[in-house]
Amino acid sequence: MPEGDTVWRACKRLNQALAGQGLVRTDFRVPSLATTNLSGRTMLEVVARGKHILMRLSGGLTLHSHFRMDGSWHLYRPGERWHGGPDHQIRVVLETAPWTAVGYRLPVLDLVATDDEDSVVGHLGPDLLSPSFDRALAIANLESDPERTVSEALLDQRNLAGIGNFYRTEVCFLLGLHPWRPISAVDVPAAVDLSRKLLKANVRRGAQVSTGVDRPGQRTWVFERAGKPCHRCGTTILTASLGEPTRERVTYWCPACQPES
Repeated sequence: MPEGDTVWRACKRLNQALAGQGLVRTDFRVPSLATTNLSGRTMLEVVARGKHILMRLSGGLTLHSHFRMDGSWHLYRPGERWHGGPDHQIRVVLETAPWTAVGYRLPVLDLVATDDEDSVVGHLGPDLLSPSFDRALAIANLESDPERTVSEALLDQRNLAGIGNFYRTEVCFLLGLHPWRPISAVDVPAAVDLSRKLLKANVRRGAQVSTGVDRPGQRTWVFERAGKPCHRCGTTILTASLGEPTRERVTYWCPACQPES
């Protein structure tokens, strides 16, 4: 699932292309919005809120979307061939004079009043990439359930928004935390600060890097490195599933660098 930095970059590209442009044609291919026509409205701005995308339009409307596992937005010039996937995967087309934005495989797509955006993002905790990030609230949210594992707490977007499986895994490694350690035994301010530091460092990159080395095979400490030697100590990286069966995430850790106690 794309994480906060990936969504932030997508919103920046969409905003640069579409902000201030009038919509000349819209085509919604989801049942709930099939008859919706936004032609004539102006795209005011495109902003990220955690992993959510908010396209604010004139007339007080916001088009809300979320990538989940494999959704995406693509931008095309007039006459350019669309290559984001087969036509049956297209969920929406937003056309302006200079650009066409095409949303592929978007599992979340709805239209809300801009004044009512909280109905779709109000449950989120502080956004790690927001200039007005509320650090104290994020810390308090995480500490509110001291027996919860650090992995589950960091992934819960109600605590803080934008961190996903990559950052959660790498933050745990860098802080020497076993993935199942309870929040009560964690330096929560350090976890919050490191999470924000990593997302901000990667927000302008094309790749997510936690090691400081932007080369294939060296970008991560433990993420997606199951069975390989730890870069730090050489111990074999372990992997297991985390969470409820319906929402399992794969976690990775070094048993030497991240001891259980």
